[in-house]
This record gives sequence, C-alpha cells and structure tokens, in this order.
Amino acid sequence: MRKSILSYFFVLFSAVSFAQNLSEVKGKVVDEVTKEALQSVLVSIDGTTLETTTDVNGEFSFTGVPVGNFILHIETFGYVAKNYPIEVAEGATLDLGEIDLEKDIAQDLSDNLITLTENDLGDDDAGTDATSGLLQSTRDVFLNRAAFDFGQAFFRVRGYDSKEAQVLVNGVKMNKMFNGRPQWNNWGGLNDVTRNQELSSGLSASNYTFGGVFGSTNINTKASDYRPGLRLSGSASNRTYGGRLMATYSSGVLSSGLAYTVSASRRWAEEGFIDGTIYDAYSVFGSLDYRINDDHTINATAFFSPNRRGSSTAITEEVFDLVGRTYNPNWGFQDGEQRNSRVREIEEPVFMLSHFFEKDEFSLKTSVAYQKGRVGRGRIQQQNAQNPNPIYYRYLPSFYLNRLPEDGGPDLVNAELARQNFINDPQVDWNFFYQSNLREGGNGQSVYILHDDVNEDTQLSVNSIFDYQKSDNIEFNGGLTLRSLNSKNFAEITDLLGGTFYRDFDPFTNTSNNLGGNDIKGVGDKFSYNYDIDGTEFDLFGQVQFTYNKVDFFVGANYNYTGFQRNGLFLNEQFLGNSLGKGKKQTFNSGGVKGGLTYKISGNHFITANGAYFSQAPNIRNTFANARVNNDIVPNIQSEKVRSFDASYIVRTSLVKARLTGFYTKFEDASEVSFFFTDGLALAGFGEDFNDVNQDFVSESVVGIDKLHIGGELGLEVQVTPTVKINGAAAFGQFTYTNNPEVFIASDEIPTLGLGKAQLKDYKLANGPQRAYSLGFEYRDPNFWWVGASGNYLSNNYTDPSALVRTDNFFINPDDPNGFPFPEATEEAARELLKQDRLDDFFLVNIVGGKSWRYKGKYISLFASINNALDQTFRTGGFEQSRTANFRELSQDRANGTPSFGPRYFYGFGRTYFLNLAVSF
Repeated sequence: MRKSILSYFFVLFSAVSFAQNLSEVKGKVVDEVTKEALQSVLVSIDGTTLETTTDVNGEFSFTGVPVGNFILHIETFGYVAKNYPIEVAEGATLDLGEIDLEKDIAQDLSDNLITLTENDLGDDDAGTDATSGLLQSTRDVFLNRAAFDFGQAFFRVRGYDSKEAQVLVNGVKMNKMFNGRPQWNNWGGLNDVTRNQELSSGLSASNYTFGGVFGSTNINTKASDYRPGLRLSGSASNRTYGGRLMATYSSGVLSSGLAYTVSASRRWAEEGFIDGTIYDAYSVFGSLDYRINDDHTINATAFFSPNRRGSSTAITEEVFDLVGRTYNPNWGFQDGEQRNSRVREIEEPVFMLSHFFEKDEFSLKTSVAYQKGRVGRGRIQQQNAQNPNPIYYRYLPSFYLNRLPEDGGPDLVNAELARQNFINDPQVDWNFFYQSNLREGGNGQSVYILHDDVNEDTQLSVNSIFDYQKSDNIEFNGGLTLRSLNSKNFAEITDLLGGTFYRDFDPFTNTSNNLGGNDIKGVGDKFSYNYDIDGTEFDLFGQVQFTYNKVDFFVGANYNYTGFQRNGLFLNEQFLGNSLGKGKKQTFNSGGVKGGLTYKISGNHFITANGAYFSQAPNIRNTFANARVNNDIVPNIQSEKVRSFDASYIVRTSLVKARLTGFYTKFEDASEVSFFFTDGLALAGFGEDFNDVNQDFVSESVVGIDKLHIGGELGLEVQVTPTVKINGAAAFGQFTYTNNPEVFIASDEIPTLGLGKAQLKDYKLANGPQRAYSLGFEYRDPNFWWVGASGNYLSNNYTDPSALVRTDNFFINPDDPNGFPFPEATEEAARELLKQDRLDDFFLVNIVGGKSWRYKGKYISLFASINNALDQTFRTGGFEQSRTANFRELSQDRANGTPSFGPRYFYGFGRTYFLNLAVSF
C-alpha cells in the first residue's frame, strides 16, 4: 500500500518532457463487474488539451500525445472517476487494454433527493418546487454539493425557479404549459432508466434545445443504450416514503436487431416525516428498439407513474410553538385510521415513438409523444357552515389575545381554553362532518363535502433535432418542436361525507355557479367551475459550435410562438358576459440569442463566458386572472424579458477540480397571479358600488415585475491522497426586486381594479437561502467501502412579501368617508411594520457511506445516508399573509406579539435516513 501511494505521487508530480515525435494512446473502458464496454465515457490527459469519449465498443484513442508521464482521467455518470498513470515513449503506441470502472453507488440517493425537494410541503399556490432534479451527479463539483447537501433546505441554484430549465425526454420537452415546470412525478421511481442524461448547465450550449437560464437536461431512453443485465434494489427511509422496491432488466442488442428495457418500482409510506403524509406510488417503464440497420433505429417508449400523496401546509409561528415542526393540519382520524383531506393524485402516462438516424457526420432524431392523464388535488369545502380548517384563526389562542379594547381587550381565560383544546385535538374532525351533514341539512343535503380540483391534460408533441458535424471544428445543431394541449379543469365531488346530495351555488353571493344547469350534485359530478384551456406552442432553434485547440465558442438563436384560449363550460351568474364560451385567444411571439466562449489556458485551466438575451411567453397560470370563473386576462400581460451573463474559471486536474463563477441575470416584465382572502380593503375611491366592499376572496395579479439575480459560486474538490478527498462549495447570491410593479385585484363582487404600484423595490426574493457554504470529506478504501461527511451553513433566506399591503391601499382608512389615510400611519411606523422577515441561519451535517461486493459475477452495493444528523430545526421558507390589508389592522394584529395572521413558514426535515441495497446481475 505504501509503495502504491509513493508511486501515485511520483507520477502526479513528475516533470513532463516533450519530443519531436508524438505518440498514440488507446484503450477500452469496461464495467468492473460485467466487463461490458462503456460508451460515451469522458477520457482526458492531464496537462494537455486532449479529450475524447469512448465509442460504442468502449474504445478510445489519442494521437499526437507528447512524450512523458501523465495522468489519464476517466469519468462517466454512475461510476467512480479514475486516474490512470501512463508513461508515453517517443513515437510509440501505448495500448492500455481494458480499464475497469467501479460503479458509484451514491447514485442511489438521487431518487430520494428529488422526492424530498419536490415534496408538497406547502399549499399548491405557495410556490415551492423542485430544482434538484436537474442536479444529479455531474462533473461539476458545485452542482453535486448543491444537490446532495443544499437541496434539503430548498436551496435554488442562482435563485432560479425550476421553470427556467428545460427537461427533455428523447428531445421532447416535458415542462408543463400550465406553470412551465417539469412534473417530476411523471417519472418518479424510475431512476434506473432515467440516468442516461445529458446536462447543459446554465447558458452553455445544448445539442437539443435553446434552453433557459437554468440550462437543460435530456433523458435518453433508447433501449440499446442501456447496459445489459438485471438490477434489483430495495430502500428504506423516513423522509417522504418509507420503502421502495425496484427492478430493471435490459436485454442489450440482440442478433435480431431488437433491444428492450423494462423497469418497475413501488414506493410507499403510511406516513412520512411530516404527520399524515401518506405515500403510495407505482412506476412502470418499457423501451423497445429495433435497429433497422447501422444508420436507422426506431424506439418506442412508455412510462407511467401513478401516485397518491398526502400533502401538508405552511404554518404560523403560533401553531409551531403549540404543536411542533411535524404538525400537519390536513389530516385526522376516521374509524381509527389516518385520513388526509388534501391528497394529491397523479396519473399521466406518456407514450413516445422515436426515429434515430445516425450516419457519419449527420444525425437526425424525431419523436412523437402523447400524454393524457389526470391530476387531482383534494380539499374539504363547506357551505354556510363553520370553517373545517383546524388552524382557522378563530380556533387559536391569538384570536382571544388580540381582541380590541372596544371588544373588551385580551381574553386570557378563553385564550387558555383555546390553547388546551387545540393541543388536545389539533386535527381534522371527520366525524363532525358526518354529524353536521345529517343534522344541518336534514334532508340529505351536505354542508361539507370532499372534492378534487381536477386537471385533465391531453398533449401531443412532435419534435425533430439534427446535428451536423461539418468538420472537426464546426458543428451545427437545430430543431423544432410543436406542442398542442387541451386542458380540462373542473371541481369534482369525491365524497358527500354522509349526505346524499350537494347544492351547487356560491354561498357568499347566493348566485349560481352554472346558471341554467342542474344545481343538485352527487359523487362524480362536476360543480363550482368547469372550463377548458387550449394551448399551442411552436419552437425553433439553431446553433453553431466551433472547436479549436485554444478556443471553443458557440452562438445560438430561437423563435417561439405560444397561444392560449379559455373555453368556459359553466355560465357563472356573477360573470354573465364572459364566463361561458371561448375568450379571446392570447398569443405571444418571443425568442432570443445566446453565445459562449471557452478559452483553454492549458489542458487543465479554462476560462468560460456565456451571455444571452431572450424573451419567453407567460405560462397559463400567469396569463388568466381567474380562469375558474371567467375569460379575463391579466392586465398588461406580455412576454418576460431575460438578460443573463456568467463567467467562470475552471481547474480540472487529477488532484484538483474547481470552478469559480460569477453570474448576472435580470428578469423584466414578469407576472404573478395568486388567490387569498383579505380584509381591510379601501375601495370607495372606485365608486359608490364599492363603499361597503372591504373584504373578499380575491385574485391578485402583480404585473411588470423586474428581478435581479447576481452572485457567485465556488466548487472545489481536492484529492489529498489516493483514498481521501476534500470538497467544498460556496454560493453567494443577492436576489431582489428592482422595481415597483402594478397590482390588480378582482373577485365575484369586484371587477378588475388597479391598486397602483406595490413598493417592492429592493425587497429580497423568497427563493430559498441566498447564501450557502459547505465543507466535507470523503474516504474511499481500496476494499470497496467509503464514507463521507459534510457541514453546511445556509443563510439569507427571506419570506415572500405581500404585494397588496405595499400599495397605497395599505394607508387608506376604509371607514373614512373622504378616503383619508390613517393619522397614525407614519412613514417610520409603516417601514417597521413592512420590514421583510429574514429567517434564521442554520447549520446542517450530512453523512453518507457505502460498501460494494463482487460475488459470483454479481455486484452488490449498500448505500446509506443521514441528513441533518444533528437534528436541527430550521425554516426553509415562508410567505406573508395578505389577510390584514391596511395599516391599522396589521398593527392591531401584531400588537400583542402573537399575530393571528403572521407569516406562514415551511419547516425542513429533522434527522432522516436513507438506506439502499442493490444487486446487479
């Protein structure tokens, strides 16, 4: 062992000599266990600019190699990188034969990581979403740390939303038209067959798409590209699911030209780390190739991942202090079993047919994809009955503590009774619903029901991508995509909770939700709202890449057409003129350009710079003001403009891998739509009709938002010895609003009204910790076991500010007949009330380890991880409530230190574990 270590360092630090006659180095990379050839493995020679990838036979070759001692670096996804010392003689050919690569069993963490960060910790409208799905193991040190260490804290790389990245399967875009985000649940549990990925990070070039500022990921499902064999695995965890079983088999290319891959998994939990969060998911996958000849391959792929998950929600500090971080108000016991009132069910199978033409310097990939399915989000609805939410403000101590002097002041006795009642019974009371329906209606009419908000999408996508290698130095890429969507949206009754029928009307306005229709509804009936959205997208991109000894650069451009149209199927009595039938079609033409350059200082040191300017159409969610009830469009809606630039210094040697990056991204003219109940509106200035309208459930459209993302990233990995590696990462960002956008509100009683500008400039964006630092180590023993640990410090995380309370409405007294402001609403007092809430910094320790064995031709791997090993309690995010819409109400709510409508927070998981055992044949 000592001799091998000395030899290792001798090779690493020996001087390189050059000769006039150059040499050749070649070899073959194979799987350590199966001895199967590994394709597309990156092979490079340190100290030179020489770099290549292995062919279909796992072979590689370098010509023009100078004489001397070098390190051959070999790396590919799913395997442990290998440094192979070589000595090149003058004018000779060095044949290295077969080079074994060991599987990296840490990849088994990826599915659990994505599940964790995509967990529905908040309301559907709270804005939490996953970004870590794009950050599976890559050559980039920083992205690895961001995924595996920062991801549990809802950290977003550069502060970007996941809609800023594109996820493709065989070149077909999988981002949803509704919100622009990828629906990870569509292929959850299939990580064995979704690992063949090509990642384009940030603004770098992609061979498949123009991409967004967050980059793109293309998942390749060609059956002939999977390594032959059978893999079985089982996992146990206490995060979102408790158990997982998975099996995958790939045939390899048969003599008939056929190749197939099948995979299936099952994930389940009666309860995850958060109380009442059931998990029930199945996943199946099939891929079939037929290789017509050396140039043409046809592939058919299908995958289906139906899943049911019980969601939780954000809670106020008052609720947290009473019942803790794992509390979830969405569930209760029914007949001794847990029942969650907000279960999310997803059933969206995908079918895809692809043709691959690959000949010499030209390739063409064409795919047709069809997806049809259903997403349902459950919730309880009441009609002229008390609020069923256990954390409704009238059920909590603060309701009595915050009583006004004119109402008798704080009521300590009832506050204590409320505290005890809530602690003793903080969950949904299912029996109460059944009793109320039998008692209140008397004739079988339900006043409480359980229903699903349903989205049924049918989408057809056609995509074609070409790649033309004009010469060794010039490569052309281009493609086009056409997507057509029909989205059906409605509310559907799933349980009458003991009643026999439900009357479909709006209890606040006593108006019909479907005038002229039958208002008597039963299980399976549509009610409340019913509409379709038809969407069309056409996207065209082109790119040219230039590769030379010292400089690589590329330029690209794209054009995008997007159109949406609503078709109302209910005639809402509140909106007789624009609820039924088709509204005006909204169309957006957008596009842009981007480019980048890489300067190769040497074979180990690089400088890169990328820039882009483009526009992008708003998604469906942010185009319609309230699509459930009418055809109204968000006022002044337009395409969002994006300007972005980044520059990096990269080091890549056998001892050190590092990247230091600075970035700048400006988003302009963005729009956001949200829904909430608010009290304290001052609308008298809009006319006599609004004198008495000071509270309502409203839709809020914030239009013309400008945001700036600026900061830096550092990723560092040092191979201290052949067995010990130290790694570190740092993210330093500042993500802010840079203007004061316009605010519009609307409701059943309020037509679209402009409230003026929201004073949001210089407020921080609520997109997770803006700064994060990590330091860790890894020990990898020659006997095939390894262990690692990291310490992670995350800071500068902020709650999402309410736009409504930062308009002029906040200062106007709704009870003043002249619309004058509150006399006590001074600038200093308002500044203190509206100060943005910065969440506490926190420190997390993560531990990982594993062991692998070879036994009679089988490969056995064991992987384990512990996240938040110190069991720290921390907030991952939050948002201000807009319930108290004016100065006086907000002041009164905060006066006693326990606000009824304070910010609501998301809490991260405590100490959790993940254990995976896999066997490959």
